[in-house]
Amino acid sequence: MQSQSDSFASLPWTDVDLIGFDTETTGKYPLSAEVCELAAVKWRGGRIVDSFQTLLKPSKPMDAEVIAIHGITNEMVENAPEMNAKIREFHEFIRGGVVVAHHAPFDLGFMSLEFEKHGLDLPLAPALCSSLLARKLFPESENHRLQTLIGFFELERGQAHRALDDARACLDVTLKCLRKLGDDVLLSEAFSAQGGILQWQRFSIRELEGMNPRARVLCQAIREERVIEMNYGAGSTPGDKRRVHPMGLVRSLDGDYVVAYAEKDQRSKRYLLEKVTAAEIV
Repeated sequence: MQSQSDSFASLPWTDVDLIGFDTETTGKYPLSAEVCELAAVKWRGGRIVDSFQTLLKPSKPMDAEVIAIHGITNEMVENAPEMNAKIREFHEFIRGGVVVAHHAPFDLGFMSLEFEKHGLDLPLAPALCSSLLARKLFPESENHRLQTLIGFFELERGQAHRALDDARACLDVTLKCLRKLGDDVLLSEAFSAQGGILQWQRFSIRELEGMNPRARVLCQAIREERVIEMNYGAGSTPGDKRRVHPMGLVRSLDGDYVVAYAEKDQRSKRYLLEKVTAAEIV
């Protein structure tokens, strides 16, 4: 039986809806941070046919460091809808299409969590990453940040770090990459160019908690802002018990990891989840 990934991979990219999307967030990591702006633009048959954009009110006020990045203030989101009022509309907007995002694992991580939190199925269609595609197909660019690529391709420059403008720019960069591959190539070649298929399921927190009891403890500690003691089988003292304050758990293509403040070292560190051998809330 042909999988959903295979069915998309066998299509020419010009035959599918491409949906550039972007999230602006209150922090770096799912579970501890939230989406404060969500936007998407839908491309079909050579043109943009629809768009989606909303500010979202997070459960906690944003700090000055985050506001300085995207320019979205607490006053701007004070009367915005909460995620539960918009998530189903967004879920329907991307249904049946292939989403594209810049540094897609970041956005997929946040939105996978939101879909699961609100009882919605994760999309079956794989995703494309404009950053990974550009690195492969346009290595001559100075770097592959979105704003650099906008200048490299001489695209219209919108407001950086605002979701709708970044979603449009991400879509435009992706189209540049796909056209370099050729209008008649299959999506399978695009997936290959970015280094493989990006499945939404790969970023599922619910699945990770079901498979790994230590991940379940870490996720609980992050949600409740609790301290944990864990044994870690790497570093300078492998196997020793460490007291840490978990800040976020990230599902990465290079391996899932937790970011935590280590009391002994008095700094934030990254711990590979596969090397956490025990964890308990204290």
